[in-house]
Amino acid sequence: MPSTEPADAGAALCNPGMGWVLHYYDNSLDRYGSRLDAADTLDDFPGLGVIYFRLAWAYLEPEEGCFNWSVVDAPAQRWLAKGKQIAFRFTCCESGLRYATPEWVKEAGAKGSYFRRGDVVSADEPGACWEPDYDDPVFLEKLGGFLAAAAARYDGSPEVAFVDVGSQGVWGEGHTFWSTGIPYGEQTARRHIDLHCRHFRQTLLVLNDDLPSGPPRAPSQGSQEDGEKGIVLYARERGLTLRDDSILVQGEGKEYFSVWMAPCFYEERPVILECEHYGPSRDRGCWRDGLMYLQAVEDYRASYASIHWWPREFLAENEELVRRINRRLGYRLQLIVASWPDRVRAGAPLRVRCRWRNAGVAPCLPGGRPAVTLKNAAGGIVAVLVDEAFDVRSLPVGPPGQAGTVDRECEQALPADLAPGTYGVYVSVGTPTGTPRIALPMEEGDSEGRYRLGEVNVAQG
Repeated sequence: MPSTEPADAGAALCNPGMGWVLHYYDNSLDRYGSRLDAADTLDDFPGLGVIYFRLAWAYLEPEEGCFNWSVVDAPAQRWLAKGKQIAFRFTCCESGLRYATPEWVKEAGAKGSYFRRGDVVSADEPGACWEPDYDDPVFLEKLGGFLAAAAARYDGSPEVAFVDVGSQGVWGEGHTFWSTGIPYGEQTARRHIDLHCRHFRQTLLVLNDDLPSGPPRAPSQGSQEDGEKGIVLYARERGLTLRDDSILVQGEGKEYFSVWMAPCFYEERPVILECEHYGPSRDRGCWRDGLMYLQAVEDYRASYASIHWWPREFLAENEELVRRINRRLGYRLQLIVASWPDRVRAGAPLRVRCRWRNAGVAPCLPGGRPAVTLKNAAGGIVAVLVDEAFDVRSLPVGPPGQAGTVDRECEQALPADLAPGTYGVYVSVGTPTGTPRIALPMEEGDSEGRYRLGEVNVAQG
């Protein structure tokens, strides 16, 4: 009986629902994709899966009802043509843009305040920026109109991985400590979540870990976490997932604070991590060797990690870290061992035994069914045998090298009219009909997501 133990080839995997996220626009139009040529899709960055457009509402609706979608659609086409996805955050307050919310919204009667670095100032103050009152009905009405237009284009599109609820707080992070300092409570946060849910009914929405939850509720054991769980649980109930912004903005044990939120989400939805702008974090000494970013991936069981800097500089200075994160980020399906008979008759059952493991930190949330495919010498498919009773989403996860394995035995009849001969045996993971959807870390793959295991001889039935 032939048997094989495929080695993990160590390759970065580009799979659904996971990978590196490039901040193409990061609160302004000049970072961090602006240095890339229009034909440059960063094919050299291993594991890049999502192109993220974080930019102010004002860039997209400069006049009421007049939209400038080309600012995102044009760069998006470069990566969509290569099977990548895009993601969005639409912000309403920026520290470097006077009107992130379009000025016409203010002129329509929306209330707000001008600020500079945490203080409310007059409109005449040099460099002052405007922050809306996030509960103002005029502001919410106009914001709802914009979100309706955005959802008409992007909601439910397979091209879009996720959309942040980013309409509250400076940089869309939910807080106001760098803007006006005006406090907002949980009801405001719920209002903005609800507004996004009203329009984005299919695409995954994302809760920022800094979105305010208001005064602490009565804690069960006196912890701050108990007091903050209200908005987290509400977001989970509404179908959102979690992102933690600005990991490694500090060091020395303060690299991140919201890991307690992650268990509310990672078993059902992909958790997203965003590191601090790499350059400032590096220059302040907070980044050090970057291994706390890898530890955050472990602790949050993250499926996405950000490239929050000029991408090639980030890669050049963190190549080994990127490689290590790629071995753990999201899910990583390993075929540990497979065996099958060396000879079988046409029309008779072919029994294949496999042992599977998920070597990533997160469940394989997209799910998939393993399949064994037989190919003839010309590469033509002559048989597809799908283990429909097994969904790889059920594979357990664990610390590095410690995840449990699952043994499967699939027995299905070969076509009765299969011609005698020697056929290649291939494995894949994908749809219940045998179409590959998930890349495996194996060598000898074809161009369609199937990986060669060996051969089987088929005799006349």
